[in-house]
Amino acid sequence: METTPWWRDAVVYEIYVRSFADASGDGTGDLAGIRDRLPYLAELGVDAIWLTPFYPSPMADGGYDVADYRDVDPLFGSLADFDDLVADAHAHGLRLMVDIVPNHSSSAHPWFQKALASPRGSQERERYMFRDGGPEGGGSGHGEPNNWLSTFGGPAWTQVPDGQWYLHLFAPEQPDFNWRNPEVREEFLDVLRFWLDRGVDGFRIDVAMGLIKAEGLPDTDPGFTSRSPIWSRPEVHDIYRDWRRVLDSYPGTRVAIGEVWTDSAEDLALYVRPDELHQSFNFAWLEAPWSATAFRKVIDDTLKAVASPTWVLSNHDVVRHVTRYGQGSLDPGAGLARARAALLAMLALPGSAYLYQGEELGLPEVTDLPPEARQDPIFARSNGEVPGRDGCRVPLPWSGTEPPYGFGSGGSWLPQPADWTDLTAERQAADPSSTLWFYRRVLQTRRELRGTLPDAITWLESPEETLLFQRGRLICVINCGEGAVALPPHDQVLITSGPLDGAALPADTAAWLLTG
Repeated sequence: METTPWWRDAVVYEIYVRSFADASGDGTGDLAGIRDRLPYLAELGVDAIWLTPFYPSPMADGGYDVADYRDVDPLFGSLADFDDLVADAHAHGLRLMVDIVPNHSSSAHPWFQKALASPRGSQERERYMFRDGGPEGGGSGHGEPNNWLSTFGGPAWTQVPDGQWYLHLFAPEQPDFNWRNPEVREEFLDVLRFWLDRGVDGFRIDVAMGLIKAEGLPDTDPGFTSRSPIWSRPEVHDIYRDWRRVLDSYPGTRVAIGEVWTDSAEDLALYVRPDELHQSFNFAWLEAPWSATAFRKVIDDTLKAVASPTWVLSNHDVVRHVTRYGQGSLDPGAGLARARAALLAMLALPGSAYLYQGEELGLPEVTDLPPEARQDPIFARSNGEVPGRDGCRVPLPWSGTEPPYGFGSGGSWLPQPADWTDLTAERQAADPSSTLWFYRRVLQTRRELRGTLPDAITWLESPEETLLFQRGRLICVINCGEGAVALPPHDQVLITSGPLDGAALPADTAAWLLTG
């Protein structure tokens, strides 16, 4: 019998499908490519993988514009390929989670096409957020129903030929569903069952806090706040109670984790009540600067509010943390040192952790992509002022000395840097001092400690700009300051993110120690 559900302390590896591995040779990652690399993931030591959308899509937003929720885009393979991937993942001891995108569909989705062809007030239009415009135009003077803005820039409304407008919190090719419509709710319960029947172990829910909008769609100031008419409306929790009942009706432990951007840990906790989602992403950790004070506040706030916390340093929507931590006068090596130290701190905490593909290779953000190569709609809608997310989505380097570094035989859909030779998985697998070896050692050590550590930490006194906490026999210390600090009393040094300075811990370094 399972005493602790697997997801409570799991390490989950996010796979951005287009950029992981290409088996077909068309320059785009696919399901068969993932299947080929399952031994690599098993050796890395993760517990589960999470796939970004692989559904049929015009790819206006990298697959987050879904045209069919019950199939696989031919770009990535077939349903048979998916079934084979699930079976092989399970054979390698890996759980498999998939992305579900419930806030919006693609404008190519049959439902939306029927809505466009149907009159105002029709059942087809009621599945989406169609509204009549206002004379003032929501502040733009163009007649929009209100002043809501798209996350990707510009108004959140697009007008159709008969004069009505439809809501899209993201790109115009991503019309928002009307989640007050029972048809929408039933449709997604059926979608959940479709993939659960195929053996998936859970779902990552895109824009989980955005499904319900305030009645009347009042004007708002932009931003993610609990008082917004757009985000984290109280009614959204009824949706996830329905989802939880479906998940709990399946054998084994099937889970759901929400992409929930909130302004407080207390609001985050509302999504993970016992009858709702199992987990929500804790983006406060990702957003924290390199600072012991900032890290401690995030840890304290999270552990106080959430019983089953999650921790994450990077994902497909943000600048890779090697680059984030290396800003200013720091060289790339310092950014990598901080990234390795942050991993040790994160994996010492109770709860589960989500890794983003390539962080185990120490990949930096690619900041010099040419404008013609960029595909993120944010780049186009901001007229190039916002670089967008392509820089963290560049395909992985697997082997060789030049692009495409073993990603596939047909190049890569985004260009890879010419200086990634030393960052390939092949090169690092042969170097015990590499970041890949470090990740493998840390994950193996964490797995060996699993089940022996309490779900609480104790803060120990430490010098300024360092963190020192104890979790059972494990002591974790991270030095965010500028000078070396003495290690606390201990019986054994388990692992360090970089070389020690005698008996001292250098700046930008962390250590796991055992006592007792």
